[in-house]
Amino acid sequence: MKFDVAVVGAGPAGLAAAYRLASSGFKVVVLERGREPGAKELYGGRIYAYWLDKYLPEFRKDAPVDRWVRKERVSLLTEDKALTVELAITQKEKTSFVAPLVSFVSWLSKLAQGAGAKIVTEVTVDALVKDEKGKITGVQSGSDVLQAEYVIDAEGVNRLLLERAGIVKKLEPELVAVGVKEVLKFENKKVLEERLGLDEDEGLAWALAGYPTEYLPGGGFIYTYKDSLALGVVVYLKNWEKLKTPVYDLIEKFRLHPYIAPLVKGVTLQEYGGHMTPVAGINMSPPRYYYDGLLIVGDAAGFLLHTGVLIRGVDFAIASGVLAAEAIKEARSPSAEDLAIYEKKLRESFVLQQLEKFRSADRLLSDESLFRDLALLSTEAAYRYFNIDHNQRTLFEAVREASKKTRVNMLKIMINMIRMLRSL
Repeated sequence: MKFDVAVVGAGPAGLAAAYRLASSGFKVVVLERGREPGAKELYGGRIYAYWLDKYLPEFRKDAPVDRWVRKERVSLLTEDKALTVELAITQKEKTSFVAPLVSFVSWLSKLAQGAGAKIVTEVTVDALVKDEKGKITGVQSGSDVLQAEYVIDAEGVNRLLLERAGIVKKLEPELVAVGVKEVLKFENKKVLEERLGLDEDEGLAWALAGYPTEYLPGGGFIYTYKDSLALGVVVYLKNWEKLKTPVYDLIEKFRLHPYIAPLVKGVTLQEYGGHMTPVAGINMSPPRYYYDGLLIVGDAAGFLLHTGVLIRGVDFAIASGVLAAEAIKEARSPSAEDLAIYEKKLRESFVLQQLEKFRSADRLLSDESLFRDLALLSTEAAYRYFNIDHNQRTLFEAVREASKKTRVNMLKIMINMIRMLRSL
């Protein structure tokens, strides 16, 4: 059987592409290794709506939304102190929301199937099939070959097919991080709302740095679902050997921290998982996003924006999937020359413009001293400023005392702060 388009991977990027193409009359098949679409997906929980309104406006009708985020928190955490900044939006804005990704992907798969796409699960694609001229003409699973005029690679960060095809090299540790996440269920949503200071159906996105990763690059996160929350840590893979605690225990240390433990007391562990994240973003992109018969979308293309506090992946994935579908619709043939329109669309969209803008964020966020020095100095300085004794300190005096105690160089911190303002 031959299809017009074969999509490898039933994640947000692959399903968005399948939906758009099937809606336009293309014969589309989506091949997914997991038991169901979204079975292998794992992320913190937040999806930004602004770009979905442009690329997938259907989501406003009936996509699963647990809570709209109206509170943002950022904490610098040490063993015995926490410095937290909170932004609360009092108006009923609906600009980003939290939902289990498996629920969102399941909704997307139904959308694609409703448009006519065929989704086949529990199928491992082993290789991209090429003809004698090097054009991708389909995919191979075991001894079976499925022919397709176009192939969309949406296999995610672990891009084994692109490696085997010689398009990308094996992932280096500095390009990715490993994330571990727990979903913790409350006895009812009122308890969650009272502890986190939320109104009914209001959501919280919370990023924490310092202690959660033993002061190594990465951080902790908390996102609130309807009656549960996602709590997790992300550690850059290149620092794996420097961790004193195995990453699967690191998340428990984070959950048991005196600042966090009261918030999750009595909860039930509902879900646990780990996943790689492409933290290098565009710096890990393949040489091109299009080849003869092939387009690359989502995490496989490095389309994830990471600024430490804000992490955006689903909206980039969906946009790239939609743009790949539009490129195929406009291309006169599956030649790389005709499919080059995909990269043109990416450059004209927010996808490559935003990723280029934050290209240097990865290098800054790989700086170990930033995660240690900023957390130690700022929490100690805040403690000394607010803790009144015989001498009420000026802010400068508090910072200078904190610098002496923590042995953190103030000038180095100032330089890093300027770099953060320019890069993040």
